[in-house]
Amino acid sequence: MSALPPLLPYLTVSDGAAAIGFYKKAFGAVEQEVHLAPESTKIMNACLSINGGVFMLSDDFSEQFGGPSSTPEALGGSPVTLHLQVEDVDAAWAKAIEAGAMVTMPLADQFWGDRYGQMKDPFGHKWSMAQSKVSLTASEIEEAAKTSFKR
Repeated sequence: MSALPPLLPYLTVSDGAAAIGFYKKAFGAVEQEVHLAPESTKIMNACLSINGGVFMLSDDFSEQFGGPSSTPEALGGSPVTLHLQVEDVDAAWAKAIEAGAMVTMPLADQFWGDRYGQMKDPFGHKWSMAQSKVSLTASEIEEAAKTSFKR
């Protein structure tokens, strides 16, 4: 495997194998590496890529290390959103929803020029998707935001 980027997300999930399957089906993820814990089927470390971006994940090993679970399910959610910028957001969105993602913000044309929406995966991680539709200047975005935030 090639060198990793200097910064990448590392997700903790309740079922690593299922998460990898979901990310492949929903987002077209490609496995770069997967390592199982010794004498286990749990994912010790996996490296995947989506659209040229890289992320890692592992199963939750809290029971082995005596700490609390750190999955989004155990924590009641996550404040972090993973963002995917795609060429055809409607097709990518439909694929993710069909794979089991839950809509948290419907896909729609937004004031900043993107078609954008948010979803949650079956493991509690938040994702957003967008496709740039219109290129706006900073002042155009500021004016559009004033209108949008008045609602």
